[in-house]
Amino acid sequence: MQHSRAASVDMDLLNYPDPLQTPGLRPELRALPRAVEAPAAEVPPVPRHGHINASILSFQNMHLHGDLLVTFLRARKRTFIDRLNWDLAESDGMEFDQYDTPLSRWIVVHEFGEVLGGFRMTPTTARCGIYSYMLRDAQKGLLESIPTDVLFFEAPVSDTIWEATRLFIVDHVTSQRRMQVQSIIMENMSLAAQEMGAKHVIGIVPAVWSRWLRRLALDAVPVGPRFAIDGTISQAALFKTSDR
Repeated sequence: MQHSRAASVDMDLLNYPDPLQTPGLRPELRALPRAVEAPAAEVPPVPRHGHINASILSFQNMHLHGDLLVTFLRARKRTFIDRLNWDLAESDGMEFDQYDTPLSRWIVVHEFGEVLGGFRMTPTTARCGIYSYMLRDAQKGLLESIPTDVLFFEAPVSDTIWEATRLFIVDHVTSQRRMQVQSIIMENMSLAAQEMGAKHVIGIVPAVWSRWLRRLALDAVPVGPRFAIDGTISQAALFKTSDR
């Protein structure tokens, strides 16, 4: 591990015997304002800005959501391959990799069938061939694009920890709505984790993730050094799920 790259980490975290029990890991997701119901009328008014929904997809329930998962994977392709030029697998306009398996869940934020953003969640206990989950496989040297010293400690394997990956918001979401989409994404990260029995979520996020904490009333800790991945400065972070 290259300790010179860890200058920005909280030293209390490094000195604490169990990073998952570090004092201060008590984030509370701020409750989102609920939409005001329209007054009863024969013809309901058309919403000015539409209605944003979030769905937690799995192999077991994807049939209940039409082609939403396909639309989501195509949005990932447009984001990570077309816009960010990441070297990733694609087929029929969809981006995918070895972690898109029945073990995973996909949180999709959408409006009138159009995907606005989302991410993927995978249990840290996952196994599929030689692969487990992204951070652990990177640490084992199985992923060329992510450094082996991506974490300050050995990658956890626990039923109560899930990994979040491929988090994105499509580029045509306006700045006025981006905060709302970010809030819905983070709220549903917590909801999906709780649904799976997880208490923590770990993942690689843009290095500006600390700004999210202030805006979304979240608390988290960095658990790895900053590094560049396809031109984006990123860092591993650990979140605690909300009690809501």
